[in-house]
Amino acid sequence: MLVSLDGTVKPMGPPAVYTSIDPSPDDKYLMLSSIHRPYSYIVPCGRFPKRVELWTADGKFIRELCDLPLAEDIPIATSSVRKGKRSIYWRPDKPSTLYWVETQDGGDAKVEVSPRDIVYMENAEPINGEQPEILHKLDLRYGGISWCDESLALVYESWYKTRKTRTWVVAPDKKDVSPRILFDRSSEDVYSDPGSPMLRRTAMGTYVIAKVNKQDGSTYLLLNGMGATPEGNVPFLDLFDINTGSKERIWESDKEKYFETVVALMSDKIDGDLPLDQLKILTSKESKTENTQYYLQIWPEKKQVQITKFPHPYPQLASLYKEMIRYQRKDGVQLTAKLYLPPGYDQSKDGPLPCLVWSYPGEFKSKDAAGQVRGSPNEFSGIGATSPLLWLARGFAILSGPTIPIVGEGDVEANDSYVEQLVTSAEAAVEEVVRRGVVHPDKIAVGGHSYGAFMTANLLAHAPHLFCCGIARSGAYNRTLTPFGFQNEDRTLWEATNTYVEMSPFMSANKIKRPILLIHGEQDNNSGTLTMQSDRFFNALKGHGVQSRLVILPFESHGYSARESIMHVLWESDRWLQKYCVNGTSKADSETAADGESKKLAASGGGAASEGLSSDGFSSIPRSLL
Repeated sequence: MLVSLDGTVKPMGPPAVYTSIDPSPDDKYLMLSSIHRPYSYIVPCGRFPKRVELWTADGKFIRELCDLPLAEDIPIATSSVRKGKRSIYWRPDKPSTLYWVETQDGGDAKVEVSPRDIVYMENAEPINGEQPEILHKLDLRYGGISWCDESLALVYESWYKTRKTRTWVVAPDKKDVSPRILFDRSSEDVYSDPGSPMLRRTAMGTYVIAKVNKQDGSTYLLLNGMGATPEGNVPFLDLFDINTGSKERIWESDKEKYFETVVALMSDKIDGDLPLDQLKILTSKESKTENTQYYLQIWPEKKQVQITKFPHPYPQLASLYKEMIRYQRKDGVQLTAKLYLPPGYDQSKDGPLPCLVWSYPGEFKSKDAAGQVRGSPNEFSGIGATSPLLWLARGFAILSGPTIPIVGEGDVEANDSYVEQLVTSAEAAVEEVVRRGVVHPDKIAVGGHSYGAFMTANLLAHAPHLFCCGIARSGAYNRTLTPFGFQNEDRTLWEATNTYVEMSPFMSANKIKRPILLIHGEQDNNSGTLTMQSDRFFNALKGHGVQSRLVILPFESHGYSARESIMHVLWESDRWLQKYCVNGTSKADSETAADGESKKLAASGGGAASEGLSSDGFSSIPRSLL
């Protein structure tokens, strides 16, 4: 329907399941996307048959851009894609020019072909029946375009298997200028990341690469980067000469106390380049204890003007202790983590604390990349609705995000040694916090969400000497139920049967002796973590007499939204930690206590009615600081 500002309504197009309406920059055309039958129960709606049409803004049909069939046959391999036109968009620097990409390998990443992807351009209404124009040919998988003008665009391509990423410089409307590679690097190597070009708003309301000129007439791009270093991230803004590759740093975050980032370019201009002496950017600024505030940085004096003064969101935890710690795994890989201690903690008086370790593994192709520092020690400690940092208010030490790299160098598959690398990473983290004297070695709990829940279950199965209990939210525990790949594993169950079985904590349920709390959304829409994963894992645990509890949250998906659900997750988690971590009934008594409680839970399906919670002394838990 077309609705005017005076309320006039005009029908447009036939009834359909429309998924997007994208106007051209000059507002003369509309690109309408819709899905249609036959639908599928095998693939998500993004792979349903898709029709893309071009209409005028006043409701006149122009032509059909594509009608893609049901994509149930996308090959099972990372970087495989759908056949036909994909990523159809308007050029933001032109009134009404379309561009898109088409695969040349049939969408199969395992096929060796050159080029692999071709990027095309075409006017909305070709006047003389011109054929689509080839903008660029790529040997890796297309990853997007940053447009500037007729003489400059940056085309991105990457290949996950090798972590290779390239940035090409192309002149869209100048046939005599050959494309050239600007950056060719590993996506894992954050230390070499040059940053991304900043965009400015045009008169048409679109965004293009901003060009900045100096008084001498020289022109530059603005590269905004996170500035990863061995000491942590130090964000920056560089003037970049795209012809020579030379850089000049015009802004950089404070390194000592604060963490600052460039948020947006504020000095938009209708036409032409931006004079450097009129540059104005929006930045954010925060520290370990000061929440994020926003500032204007104004050139040429680089005057800083604070524009927000938000109060501290949780003043009760304003004086928490935070440190980015560094330690080493047995195989030499450098690891990092963020260690948090409660406000007012005094090691000499309070002694070692109970600890909650919360993490999420990641895959890498090299040990050097795996050991690089990510994040900043000066970032503000944001606390989400179900964040583990909430337990600082309960007197816990929190080890947040200890790096757990699963490395597979060269042709070696990382997951073939998943369990070994997982355990050695966890051992290194636990040894470090215990060595510091701030964590009690018998009161360390482990937890995680999704792949972090998978990690939690595996650690309780294969490293029971490290942890007293676990909390696993929305996880998958039986990899034979995700037989066509999971996370970053693109081999199928039939290609890597041993790896699938060895990685599955479901297959090691008989080895788990520590209490584990399973939480899952009733309607988890993540294909890799269907709710039945927790249900079946729980039954396997019950059958082996493991202290376990399954909590299903009504109507919730992979993440939890309702206030009732969030509060219940916190309540369940806090009870679990107080009973099996703080009060220490797990490490010493897990084998003897397992039989009684697990049998009661088995009879009730894990419900609270059979747990006898009133006799567990939860009413004596200290009042929270929050």
